[in-house]
Order: sequence, then structure tokens, then C-alpha cells
Amino acid sequence: MGILGAPISSPLQDMGSIPVPVYRHAAPSGPWPWVDFKTDLPSSEPPFRKGEHEWCGYPQELFGNWSPIPVARSKMLTQCARTVQPCIIYGIDVTGDGQFKTREEGLYRVEVSKEKENEFWSKLQGEVRENVRVRVLFVDNLSESVLKMLGTKYNIEPFFFSSSTNWIPSRYQEEVRHGDGDHITVILPFIRITDSEKQRKMFPLMKPSEKRTIDVMSPLHLHGDHVLLIDLLAIHMIREKDSSTIITYHPALGDRTTAEHLHQVMERAGGSVYWSKIFAASKDPTFFFLAILWYALYAWDETFETLYNRIKDLEVILNGSNFFTAMSDLNYDLHSLQAHLLQYQTLLHDFEISVTFVMETPNPAMENSENKRITEELMKRECKNLLSEVDRLHRRCSMFIGRLKNATDLAFATVNIEDSRQTFKLTKSSLRDSAAMKQISYLTMIFLPASFTASVFGMNVREMNPGSIETITRYVWVSFLLTFITTWVVIALQSSSTIHKDGAGVWRRAAWPAFYFSSTIKEYWKSWTEGKKTSPQEQDNNVPLEEVILLR
Repeated sequence: MGILGAPISSPLQDMGSIPVPVYRHAAPSGPWPWVDFKTDLPSSEPPFRKGEHEWCGYPQELFGNWSPIPVARSKMLTQCARTVQPCIIYGIDVTGDGQFKTREEGLYRVEVSKEKENEFWSKLQGEVRENVRVRVLFVDNLSESVLKMLGTKYNIEPFFFSSSTNWIPSRYQEEVRHGDGDHITVILPFIRITDSEKQRKMFPLMKPSEKRTIDVMSPLHLHGDHVLLIDLLAIHMIREKDSSTIITYHPALGDRTTAEHLHQVMERAGGSVYWSKIFAASKDPTFFFLAILWYALYAWDETFETLYNRIKDLEVILNGSNFFTAMSDLNYDLHSLQAHLLQYQTLLHDFEISVTFVMETPNPAMENSENKRITEELMKRECKNLLSEVDRLHRRCSMFIGRLKNATDLAFATVNIEDSRQTFKLTKSSLRDSAAMKQISYLTMIFLPASFTASVFGMNVREMNPGSIETITRYVWVSFLLTFITTWVVIALQSSSTIHKDGAGVWRRAAWPAFYFSSTIKEYWKSWTEGKKTSPQEQDNNVPLEEVILLR
């Protein structure tokens, strides 16, 4: 593992990665849910008779445009838990006076196995709520049957399940009934810390040699005992005048927040004095929805505490003496962390939009309530409190990106300083070598004339040594010929030269003397003819008229 670690190996679901969001299929405002215009428009759908399937016909029974083709493409049913484990539902009731009920029989923990599906459906159909402001159902190991039952019972828009199973950030309101209620949905991915050892057992790490791309949708292993992964809050709320319902979806992907864990966390919220006063002051069940969003904020804050310490460690490494030893891993890890931080900024923006959506979407069932004004003031205040915390996280994330860029600049500056130091040493060595070569040149200047004189007087030619066969004229011709041949061979063997163009063929390079001398003669002739065009008479004709008059 590198300094920061590496994303986990593929395939996608085995490595803890999540799919890239397909935002066009996020909300009911899109009129073509999970439709492929190239193949779906010409094709015909199989006939479907409404009213004959009860809960088994969901979603097409309630939402006719959700035919088998878009349902299959969205994978909302195929992504349901396929284990032998039964679907488990944990419940919390908030009473009319704001008290939490969690340990009642038939509410705290309900198992829905294959054999108990009909029993669970009968219980849903015949449920009676007395003095219950909101019932919250936390669903673990969501099975296909339970999904269809809940969707049919509470008339849930299928986009909630398709966006949840595909990790698409979204928020929307639908089925608004003024004075009675509505449906609101928030799908919110967020970052959470988990144990590194647990992740290492579940998903093997990549070898450093296998690093290819930076996948910001995969967990990020930090150097130490922590892993940063993308978790999910998927909440659907049916707000009604008498008793509302909240349903949370929890992905089956390993090491994410389970329904049991979130149930325990929200059970603790019932003991908060601050929130107990809010539940007592307002009858709006949306405050429980808002309280769930605080879970994501706590996770973000814990994540940034760990990142702060990690970035400090990186700065120590960059300033340490073993910087160049760790540079090969450090370069990849710095860019990996930077890419994840940019992704975190996008997720924080989704968090901010989701809280703003809750604040700007009042409960229609509270329109005629006697404490409507108090509810509006409390909702605005609490949403602003949460938004201020999200803004703090935004600024902290920007600070991390800035510090990481500063650390990266420091790394490059360190490399440049070391390069400059090495260049300075090489320059000094070159200067010393240059001085030595200059001394050798001086010695050559002294001995070269004497060597030349000795060579000439030692020549075995008739002019110097009477009785010899050779002459000095033949010596000059042989020397010139050998010099020409040597020059011709050297230039012809060069693939790149000022004599011929780059990429010239072997025969073109071999015939370079002919091309060179012909081009030289042409250039000389062109310059000579252009210079001759300007005759003395033409020069006189170019003299201005005023100068001619003065000369006369």
C-alpha cells in the first residue's frame, strides 16, 4: 500500500465501489424513467391488467409507465438482497406528545422471511395507529417482496427505490394534497470512516504496480487504521394529517450503515433534551426527518478530523529527509487524495441542497394547524443551524484542497531546488573542465606549428628529399580526396543534418554533394539576378522630383 493507499480492485460491487450516478433518472420530473430512446421507443410492452396483482404488481400496478423494461434497467428489484437472511424492519414511533416508543412488541424488530410474507402484508393492511405522530421503518436486507408491499401500501413513487439502489443523489416532493399531506424523498450519499482492517479482509488491496486510474467512487484507504467510503441515506416520508410514515433504505453493500445501527442512533435522539423540546413544541413529523440528516453531518465531521491529521502527516513527509525515497508513491497518492476531495465537495453541495429542500418544502398537513407559526420558525431555525454546519464543512474541504495543493507545490519546489543544486554542481565541474581544456589548447597552439614543420620536413617527397619518387603535388591531391570522401561518408550516414532534410532516404543522403552544391549555386544565382535588376538608371528614376530640381 502507498503513503495514502489505493482504491480497491474490481469488479465494482466486490471492491466496495458504488455506481456512477445517472442523474437524468433521479426524480419523477423526468417523464421517461429509465428509458433508452434507441431501443425502447419502437418496442412494444407486454399487456398488463391492473387490479389483478395486488402488491405483486408493483410498480406497474400503481405507476403504469414503470413497465418491465424500465424496471429491469433500473435494477430496483434485482439489486434487492439475495441472501438467505430475512428482511428485518426496525421501528420507532413518535407519539403525539413527542415521546419515542422503540421497544414495543411487533415494532422494535420484525423479520419478514419468505414464509412470513403474507402475514406481514396482512399486518400492513390492518395496522392501527393510536396517538402516533410518525412511524419510522428502518429496513435491512430489503427483499423484492417487501419492496413491493411497502410501495403498494404507501403508494411510493418507484424513483425512490431506483435512485436508492443506484446511489443517485436526489430530492423531490410529489403527491401534494393541501391540508392533508404529501410525499418527500431525499437520497443523500455522504462520506464515513470505517475500520481499515475490516475493509482489508472484505476487499483485497491493489498492488502498487496495478495502479491505473483514480476511482473516486471507491473507498480511499488512508495510511493507518482508517478507510473513507461513500455511504447512503435514502429517506422517503409520507406526510399525513393524522399519522405520517418514514421509510429508510439501506444498501446491502459491505460495511455501510445498517438499519439496526441507524435505529440505535435515532433512538438516542429521543433522549436529547434539545430535540425533545422541539418534538413537544411542534407537531410536524418532518423534524424527525431533519434529525436523520444530522447523522450524515456527524459522519462528515469525523471524516474531516481524520483527513486533517493525514494532511499534516503528508506535510511532515514532504519536509522530511526521506522525501525522495517516498516520492514514487507520494506522487500518485497526492493526486488521488486531491481527486477524492473534489468529489467530496460535490457531495457536500448535494447535502446543502437537500437541507434547503427540507426547509423550503413545508408540510401541507400543517397548513391549518394551530402551531403553524411556531413550526415554521423552528423549522427555519433548525435548517439554518444544519446549513451553517454544512457550510463549515464546505470551507474546511476547500481548506484541505488548498493545503494539499500547497503540499504538492512544496514537493515540486523541493524537486526543483534539488535539480538546481545538481545543475550548479555540474556547472562548476564544467567550468573546471573548461579551464583544463583551455590549458591544453594553449599547449596545442605552441606545439602545433612545430609538429607541422616537423611533418613537412619529414615528408618523403622529391622537393624535400631528392631521389624520392612522390611529389608534394600528389600529396596535396591525395589529402584533398581522402578528406572529401571522409566528409561525404560522415554526412551521408547522419539521419538528421543541416545538409539534408529529416527523414531523407539512403540514396538521397548518399547524393548529398550534388543536391548541396546545386542548391547553393541556385541561391547564389537568385541573389545575383535580383541584385542586378536594380540598375543605375532605375535608381535615378526613383529619385524624388524635388531632388532633381535642386541638382539642376
